[in-house]
Amino acid sequence: MAMSGPTMAQTLAQTANVADVKPIRIAVLGDSLTAGFGLPAQAAFPVRLQKALADKGITTEIQNAGVSGDTTSGGLARLDWSISPGTEAVIVELGANDALRGVDPKVARDALDAILTQLKAKNIAVLLCGMYAPPNYGAEYTAKFNAIYPDLAKAHNVPLYPFFLDGVATDAKLTQPDGLHPTAAGVDKVVERILPTVEAFLKDRAPQLGKR
Repeated sequence: MAMSGPTMAQTLAQTANVADVKPIRIAVLGDSLTAGFGLPAQAAFPVRLQKALADKGITTEIQNAGVSGDTTSGGLARLDWSISPGTEAVIVELGANDALRGVDPKVARDALDAILTQLKAKNIAVLLCGMYAPPNYGAEYTAKFNAIYPDLAKAHNVPLYPFFLDGVATDAKLTQPDGLHPTAAGVDKVVERILPTVEAFLKDRAPQLGKR
């Protein structure tokens, strides 16, 4: 008697399962908000985001490419060595330090523009995270700075998450004593807010990211 083997459906399901667990390689290029300033390593945004995606059945390997104190120009200067070979997608979170230091919005815009251009040239998908300038530099500066992110997202045709610290920046219970950096609970709130955008980003770019 011939032994029955797996059905075609079972074989296809097994193949799909193998493909599903192949992690999407992502890097978060950012500053202290990415690096996890003042927090244990396991509470940093990239780690928490990877777990949240895993809970949704999305397998990823997320590299923490955050450097505390970094500006957009700093991120550009280290871009080549900060993004590991084989990275398929990058979440760009830069600009908070530019805004805090009153850096010329044109300088920040040009640096982010170059980052997006270089990542696109490498066929790396990008999700751009926006940042808002504090009001103390005046309405003109704030308007010019805040416009950087939607303008570049449109110019480069990349998805935009308008404000990285949405839901956290104005909540003292979710920020550290410096009033700038999120607590561990604050990071989890950032992840909760951005997660639908990241899910859509990965889904929309599944063929590009090699997800089968």
